[in-house]
This record gives sequence, structure tokens and C-alpha cells, in this order.
Amino acid sequence: MRTALVTGGSGFFGGILKRQLLERGWSVINIDLVKDDDQYPQLTSIQGDIRNGQLLLDSTRDRKVDVIFHCAAILAHAVKDTKFLWSSNVDGTRSVIEFAKASTISKVIFISSNCLWGENFGRPIREEDTPKPVEIYGQSKWEGEKILINERGTTDTVIFRCPTITDAGRLGLLAILFEFIDEGRKVWTVGGGYNRYQFIYAGDLVEACIKAVDYPGTALFNIGSDNVKMFREVYQEVIDRAQSGSRVASLPKGLTLFGMKLMYWLGLSPLGPYQYKMIAEDFEFDTSKIKRELGWMPTLTNGEMLWKAYEYYRDHRKDLKGGEGVSAHRQPAKMGVIRILKWLS
Repeated sequence: MRTALVTGGSGFFGGILKRQLLERGWSVINIDLVKDDDQYPQLTSIQGDIRNGQLLLDSTRDRKVDVIFHCAAILAHAVKDTKFLWSSNVDGTRSVIEFAKASTISKVIFISSNCLWGENFGRPIREEDTPKPVEIYGQSKWEGEKILINERGTTDTVIFRCPTITDAGRLGLLAILFEFIDEGRKVWTVGGGYNRYQFIYAGDLVEACIKAVDYPGTALFNIGSDNVKMFREVYQEVIDRAQSGSRVASLPKGLTLFGMKLMYWLGLSPLGPYQYKMIAEDFEFDTSKIKRELGWMPTLTNGEMLWKAYEYYRDHRKDLKGGEGVSAHRQPAKMGVIRILKWLS
């Protein structure tokens, strides 16, 4: 039986990965700031901070860990304390790799992000393209990557650069979109919604993580869906399947982006620099390397995975609530000034 340490295994993707490993016969240790509600015979859950090196050592003192899946991260829209975000994401990653070296764990798999970029390249982004993050979350992820890459030769690391991870249970900022569709309101796009933005299905990312366990050496892979359609097409697919009275509408790009930036600066909107890119620009990874070297292929399109997430929202909306003790992706984001747009829809 293989044993995995999962950081952030109480969160959205970390939880999906954790449960998949357990169902495939793995033994799993989960360390997360958030309490873990899952219970399995082969699951050990520890509520704690990965920056605490002694906690990491104590959690595995009597067990041999084969691989670390480092999924833990603090999101920019989830906290106001940027020092805490930076320390959790950067110092936390440094703590994980130091623990791996001290415990002779030969493989670390790291979930990174497409937030490393804030510009439209006019083509799919390749692994060799230099990151240019525009906000603190992307900066912290890039710094984490560099920490891990610098340990090449002592601990093998596989880094996955992921676009938005989507599946049933994914809420966060997507819950705002789902609320509009569920209530039959206009679904707003920016500049007509003709931009294409790639997602990744959580189940497909799990498969990549498991394939990476036996990958020899250190590597960096882009990952994401195929056949990426325009936002207005993806939204319309969900609206049609939901039999909602919503329709796709458009806001002028220049004025809207100016307003979004102003409202974010004033603390009135949850949509930050990363969301400006997602809403108004094209973004797609070149995934030829991961297909070639890991033999991995995506199984769901953006529309199919967004539908899964919407179905979950629709079926659980009455029970959903925010607050402490739940990771940011597993609770609806606060709407803020966007509520005015809802009233006008």
C-alpha cells in the first residue's frame, strides 16, 4: 500500500484527490488549516499549518511516505492579509520541500496556476514562456515553483500549471455566475464574450497527479481542457441544459475593466487582476508536452465541467453558506458591488 501526504486535503481539489487516492487503495495523511470532515479507515487528518516543520515530521514519524501532493494554497480573494497569503504559499512550500528532504521522500507533486500570467499572448502558453504575474497569488505560486525547481537533484518535483479547476462542488466566484443562471437573470460577458478561457476538470487533474508519481525526474507541465470555446458559447450551453430563462448579454470592455479595477481597489468587488484576464482575455495552455510525456488526455470540455459545477450549486443552493471552516473554493464568494448588476438583470 502506497502512502501519500496531501497538503490542503480539506479543500476543493485536495479533497477530490484525497478521496480518489483512498478509493484506489492508498493510505493518506491530510494536513490542512481547515478541519477535514471525511472519515476513511486509511485516512489520517491533521488540522495544522504546513509551515510548522515539526508538525510535518511528527505526522509521519512512524510511516513511510511515498509522495507529497502539495495542494495547499491561500487564495487572493479569500483573505485580506497579504502577508499571511505570501507566507502560507511561499514559506509553506519551502517547509514542504525541506520536510521531504529530511524524510527522504523522493517525489513532490505541486499544483501551480495560470495566475503566473496576466496578459494575452495571442497563442497558447508553453512551458518555456517566462511567467509575468500581476497579483500576489500568482507571484506566490511562481516563487513556490522556483523553490521546488532549485531542489532538482535532491527531490524530484512535478509541477502542474493549472487553469481554473472545475467539477461538482466548485463554488467560489463561479457561484455568482450560477446564481444569475439559477434565477434566470442576464449572464454578463465583457466585450461580447468572444474570448476563450481554458478550464481543467478536477478528475482529469487527479489522473495526471497519479501518473506523475512514477514520472522519473523533475518536470513542469501545462494542463487544461481541449476544444476551448468562447465564453458566450459555454455560458449558453449551461443555460440551455438548465432550461433557464437567462440570456447572454454584453458589457463594453474598456469601461467595464476600468470599473472593475476601481471597485476592486475600493474593496467593493471580489474580482481582482486575475479575474480581469479570465473575463475579458483569451487564455489557453499548450498541453502537448503532458500528452506526450505522461500519456495524459483531458476527458471533459469546459461546458461539460461547468455544467457539473452548476448542477451541484442548483441542488445544494439552499444549504450553501460562507464562513469559517470551509475552503474558499467550496463556499460561494461574496458578491459585493456585483449585486447591483444582478438587480439590473
